[in-house]
Amino acid sequence: MAPLSHHSLLVFLLQLTVLLALAVGLGRLVARIGLPSVVGELLAGVLVGPSLLGSAAPDLAGWLLPAEPDQMHLLDAVGQIGVILLVGLTGLEMDMRMVRRRGATAARISIAGLLLPVGLGVGAGLLVPDSLVADGADRSTFALFLGVAMGVSAIPVAAKILLDMRMLHRNVGQLILASATVDDAVGWSLLSVVSAMATTGVRGGDIAWPVLSVLGVIVFALVLGRPLARLAVALGGLAHQPTGETGDAGARAAAKPVAPEDGAGSPRASEAGPAPTAGGASAAGPAPTVGAVGAAGLVETGRRAVPASGSPSGVAVVVLFVFAAAAGTHALRLEAILGAFVAGILLGSTPTIDLRRLEPLRLVVVGVLAPIFFASAGLRIDLTALAEAEVAIAGIIILALAIFGKFAGAYIGARISRLGHWEALSLGAGLNARGVIEIVVAGTGLRLGVLSTAMYTVIVLVAIVTSIMTPPILRATMRRVEQTAEEQLRELDLADRRSFAPGGV
Repeated sequence: MAPLSHHSLLVFLLQLTVLLALAVGLGRLVARIGLPSVVGELLAGVLVGPSLLGSAAPDLAGWLLPAEPDQMHLLDAVGQIGVILLVGLTGLEMDMRMVRRRGATAARISIAGLLLPVGLGVGAGLLVPDSLVADGADRSTFALFLGVAMGVSAIPVAAKILLDMRMLHRNVGQLILASATVDDAVGWSLLSVVSAMATTGVRGGDIAWPVLSVLGVIVFALVLGRPLARLAVALGGLAHQPTGETGDAGARAAAKPVAPEDGAGSPRASEAGPAPTAGGASAAGPAPTVGAVGAAGLVETGRRAVPASGSPSGVAVVVLFVFAAAAGTHALRLEAILGAFVAGILLGSTPTIDLRRLEPLRLVVVGVLAPIFFASAGLRIDLTALAEAEVAIAGIIILALAIFGKFAGAYIGARISRLGHWEALSLGAGLNARGVIEIVVAGTGLRLGVLSTAMYTVIVLVAIVTSIMTPPILRATMRRVEQTAEEQLRELDLADRRSFAPGGV
């Protein structure tokens, strides 16, 4: 096999340089005005894609982003590594204790909040004009993809919004995160099933295989995945180390260090979960047992500082574990990101794991690989398609259906669970943020040839719009919900919890 040519390597390195520079710069810029950094990272791809550079300087765009599949596959490979590790980190930060504790209520809200938008999405997919369906794509599979994209929620966006608004301790905030966790798990499973249908067809036997495969993955994770995760933590040296302070719960549950440029305690500052501030308190309330992370990389555990250094072998073991799980699900003709997500949950649920030791991995994924993935996703957004009346009208209708379906579904589930009117509306607002999850779904559909470029653009814009609109609506509805004594106590105890989500939007 011939080695990579000098020209191909040069173009590849320049692609990475341009995309990463624009993604980081624009990500910081939009974060300054209160938007998720992923908006800027997607915009980086839009700027050098067909929407701007491709129209203004087609020769330069054609040289930097040649149409040859082999050249673009290099960039896609880096993006796929980034999204697999990003999804793995998402699973790693899941608080499954909260899901189990509020399982029944969260399940009702999540199921209702999934069924209605998914149903509306499927219906819309069956009715949209043929021009919006990719050439050769099966109409029913296209409709299911659109339904999945409209039904998902994004934990990272919800967690960051709740953190910024100091609502993580509220009952509604807890339920938003618990329901979003269920949404994520179901969403990845549905995506794997629909993706398998896109590659194998929609025959009964072919549909049964991905469903059975998903069930098999769950059983394997419960039976063998847990001991394998504990073994990985032990082999990687990722277990908690004694701090010398017996009985100090805060030392054992110390906060994770923050990325120097983000300063918010999660892998992705602009979309992160709860984090300690410089004064040792969570932004959501007092945090007596969790201290701050200094510039020197020390974590204050309440009585003394302990190093927050990473573990090189631990990082390698975690990456190996996530890649192996991703390869396993992909071998079953499921999406690789499902395996990464399950692997992250298994590792994060191991009681002895010290997530501070994975900070080097988190910084590389969030600071380098994830921005490249989102920028490369932005390359495929063609805003010029919205100039066509047919596409613009379809986009407005799909956006309206996505917002209404999530609001109404979550509202119905909350009312069935005997929550109040304003609490139900708050849940609908919090779960409406699609973010990175919908972007990944859209990218998968485009890669498999199910979504056209125009429909991909519409779905990504839905993800961005719903993520931006959530904070003001949530702020307005939560003003009508009184804080209880239980919530005040939880605010004091919030610092003892893990962050709920890593990066993403």
